[in-house]
Amino acid sequence: MWWFQQGLSFLPAALVVWSAASFVFSYITAIVLHHVDPLVPYISDTGTIPPERCLFGIMLNISAFLGLATMYVRYKQVHALNPDKSKIIKLNKIGLTLGWMSCFGLCIIANFQKSILYYIHVVGACLTFGVGAIYMLVQTVLSYLMQPEVHSKDIFWIRLSALLWCCSSIVSMFVSSVVLYSGLYGTSLVQKLHWDPQEQGYTTHIISTVSEWSLAFSFLSFFLTYIRDFQKISLRAVVSLHSQTLYHTAQSFGSDEQALLTAGSI
Repeated sequence: MWWFQQGLSFLPAALVVWSAASFVFSYITAIVLHHVDPLVPYISDTGTIPPERCLFGIMLNISAFLGLATMYVRYKQVHALNPDKSKIIKLNKIGLTLGWMSCFGLCIIANFQKSILYYIHVVGACLTFGVGAIYMLVQTVLSYLMQPEVHSKDIFWIRLSALLWCCSSIVSMFVSSVVLYSGLYGTSLVQKLHWDPQEQGYTTHIISTVSEWSLAFSFLSFFLTYIRDFQKISLRAVVSLHSQTLYHTAQSFGSDEQALLTAGSI
């Protein structure tokens, strides 16, 4: 059995590979059509002009769905491993809420382009990466609380390293973006897709774009740490029928009466 066939490890693997592919494919398309400069454009700029905008939107929407599924499975796994620890259960619920907010932000990024609806796009980015960083923090704390009984110390340090990478990228991008769009280097920079290396603000622009790519991949790397955990979990759906047909009101089946039950096993 291949590693991605064990348990539900294919979920985080698919999330990381598909999301990275959405960035790379839209980047290649935008470069081939000369819509952006080859040297580290903003990720959002590679999904601004058709046809790459359509590809970018569709693929990121699928990434958001994969993120929802991955975070839900992680939530069920942590809950099953710590059924009697109220602190962990509470943090786990907070983590799921934050994670789904981050996925909603990804949908906003996918469907509201930077050059058209800039402020809505920024809200989506804040939800995706800002709230997403808090989600990473919660999961790192959970990993700390569950060591060494459930988690090894190694996985905690790996997740902490990914979190610190993500936070440093956020700080770098925030500072450089504030300086870039402060008006020192002109106006209407939001719609600017092509930069001359001799222009003022070019260095700040490069720092900002490199930080954005670094942020995106630090975020994705965190989910790579779920693969080994997900190899040890599976979910199954158990269906209990109320009736043999769908044409009349179901009779009670006693204690077995359930419409649909979703159960998890570790």
